[in-house]
Amino acid sequence: MRFPHSLGLLYSAFTYFTGFRVNSGEYKLMGLAPFGQPVYKDLILKKLIDLKADGSFRMDMRYFGFCETDVMTNARFDALFGGPPRPAESALTQREMDIAASIQEVTEEIMLRSARHAHKLTGCRNLVMAGGVALNAVGNGRVLREGPFEDIWIQPAAGDAGGALGAALLVWYQLLGNQREPRGRDMQRASLLGPAYDAEVTRTTLDAAGAKYKRFDDEASLIEAVADLIASEHVVGYMAGRMEFGPRALGSRSIIGDARSRRMQSVMNLKIKFRESFRPFAPCVLREHVHEYFDARPGLDSPYMLIVADVHPSKRLPGNGDAAEGLDRLKQIRSVIPAITHVDYSARLQTVDAERHGRFYRLMQRFHQRTGCPVIINTSFNVRSEPIVCSPEDAYRCFMATNMDALVIADFLLLKSEQPKRERSETDKYLAQFQLD
Repeated sequence: MRFPHSLGLLYSAFTYFTGFRVNSGEYKLMGLAPFGQPVYKDLILKKLIDLKADGSFRMDMRYFGFCETDVMTNARFDALFGGPPRPAESALTQREMDIAASIQEVTEEIMLRSARHAHKLTGCRNLVMAGGVALNAVGNGRVLREGPFEDIWIQPAAGDAGGALGAALLVWYQLLGNQREPRGRDMQRASLLGPAYDAEVTRTTLDAAGAKYKRFDDEASLIEAVADLIASEHVVGYMAGRMEFGPRALGSRSIIGDARSRRMQSVMNLKIKFRESFRPFAPCVLREHVHEYFDARPGLDSPYMLIVADVHPSKRLPGNGDAAEGLDRLKQIRSVIPAITHVDYSARLQTVDAERHGRFYRLMQRFHQRTGCPVIINTSFNVRSEPIVCSPEDAYRCFMATNMDALVIADFLLLKSEQPKRERSETDKYLAQFQLD
């Protein structure tokens, strides 16, 4: 494929047209797709792209503006879809939902055709994926289930940020001549490649902020306390060890909660993350139990939250009004883990295992022992429009500016109810505009 005929740019054009920000809102478009019907799929295939059997395609550039203007689409595109792009932050309509469903289906079809062609050319059993489109976890799930490969692996920083990883590997292996010796299942070490902060730095930061905290001398006692908080429907900011590399929080800079809770999705979206109500949350599941709660093979490995699978039929709840339309579908309780079950029964999985995830795995194990449920919510430790927290200072500021109930930083546990009141900073005032009653 050659520029400008790019699947990523095609998807970004629809991201722009549906009112989301290009190069950051594509995952919102993917999350919106299940609310619509793919009524525009044939139109896209007839007017916008010429798709071949091998997954290659050419775009009709008369409908796109990104080569000569600062916007992705033009008036011809508007006419094709019945009007101009949705203004950012305006109400979502059925048109946007149907457009999202349509381009998502087209994208999945292109991914499947490309995968089948690659298999035909190579005969390989395994597929490695990278590039921004490889962050489309719904498409990845279909490639794994319906494609010809036994297994797939997706580089966790698959977008442009992954270029830093590629540059480092190029220098280390190709320019410096070091030998590459594959060993073990995951040489990327769960993508925990970022900075870590020791106890002294954490204590100094918390003391400077006047924070009230308890430091635990042993891990078991901390895990017990946090598991109890989650099981009682408290929202916990969790920061431990090295930061994740890539766009997904994987248990080191995460906000976690009880997936069994019927109110947790709306609480987290509106009062913690300050983001759109339709956005689904992802589950963490103990790897040894993934096939019990999701339509996945036993031992499925998805450590980077980049594969979508359906909630297992045995965990779904019958008779929950699937006839509802649009965003009204959010009100339906669909499974025994409703906080992470999307309107189409799908979930973007992160599997957690002892080898890679250490304390986070042991925390989930304790929660499972306490509740019988091996699944929790995991979303990135940040609020809308801000990056994932990195340092103890970042974590405490975000904790105090939201309605999180508790904060864990390494061996320190803080409860919101015990924290001193403080004057709001400019950042707090900015965040407050997203907060709803």
